[in-house]
Amino acid sequence: MNSALQQAQLELLSAHCAVHQLRLHYSSDDLARFGRRDVLRKSAEVATALHEFYAAIVTRIPLAEQSTHTAPPTPEQVGQAVGWLSSYLQEQRELYLPVAGPLTPQHKALMWPYFTPDLLDRIRIIELHGARVAVPGFFAQVRELGFDPPEITHMDSLTFLDVIVFNQQLSERALFHALVHSVQIQILGLLRYAELWVQSFAKTRTHFTVPLEVHAFSLASKFMRPATERFSVEDQVRLWVAEDRY
Repeated sequence: MNSALQQAQLELLSAHCAVHQLRLHYSSDDLARFGRRDVLRKSAEVATALHEFYAAIVTRIPLAEQSTHTAPPTPEQVGQAVGWLSSYLQEQRELYLPVAGPLTPQHKALMWPYFTPDLLDRIRIIELHGARVAVPGFFAQVRELGFDPPEITHMDSLTFLDVIVFNQQLSERALFHALVHSVQIQILGLLRYAELWVQSFAKTRTHFTVPLEVHAFSLASKFMRPATERFSVEDQVRLWVAEDRY
């Protein structure tokens, strides 16, 4: 059940990304005036039905489990979390690098239209086949401060700079998503990547809505579309950096 629930969440996130692009380029008035009426009505009906479905489920969750920490973290707490995250990513890279291997020629052939050959040559991967990456030790301290850290055991993969660890088995979509994060880290630098991730997570409280994640999910969904046009992930990441969208 939870696997199906997570898959539905991924599809909803993809839809959210598509709607966000519409919002960026067109006003509500333009969409109402020039958009196809049948498409607009059907989309509104689907969105309303989904909202009612999930809202009904939320009302059945005990109130004690719905309560969340509402006070924003202090700048000092954010800075501390950035240090924790950047150190964790570096440490996990060093841990898995000796047992990780290069991408296969098949995976490189699949990914080269979107990523540079240099990146694909440097990337190392490992599949845990049902095992899970250990929960970071600093998560206990995050909870003591009153915040809920992300559930990393439910993630398909984790990107530790240029080392990608798959919690189960490698899939094309999970690989693409993880490679996007590697490009983000390469362009932003580890410290800035960690800073943007922590700041966004502190605001949204869910890792699926962190812009760094939203962009990775969005590009992976675009990659999975039939007969999609080729695009440079590096160019897309640099565009989001230039437009301050992270």
